[in-house]
Amino acid sequence: MRFDLKPVSARPSALAETAWYEYAIRFVFGGLITAAAGIIAKKYGPITGGLFLAFPAIFPSGATLIEKRERERKARAGLTGVCRARLAVAADAAGAAMGCVGLIVFATAVWRWLNEFPAPLVIAGATLAWAMTSGMIWIAWKRHWVRH
Repeated sequence: MRFDLKPVSARPSALAETAWYEYAIRFVFGGLITAAAGIIAKKYGPITGGLFLAFPAIFPSGATLIEKRERERKARAGLTGVCRARLAVAADAAGAAMGCVGLIVFATAVWRWLNEFPAPLVIAGATLAWAMTSGMIWIAWKRHWVRH
């Protein structure tokens, strides 16, 4: 599969392009998943609850919104946009997968070191480990699997 990627950049004006209800959908969906994980943890224990906290609470709603936005953008140009929408969601999914590997590193660091070191230090170190892991995976992916 071919991904045409642009350099990573921040565009704060993009926040204004997102409708309020899109933020609401993500917030509600993420809140429901988090609440469900809390209920499960209360009933079955923290390990089982933790498995459900790892559920991508925002990704499913984000993927559907990305797909919808890409199709609408192409429709304005008189095209169907199905292929472009699929590629955009696939790229988002690839990024989510990279972040999940980093999340495994984060969770492992917290699990291993929380009893030995102060919590703020462990969380800061685990966050750094997550960012470095996810970033290195992204760099490797971009260098070896993405055609420019």
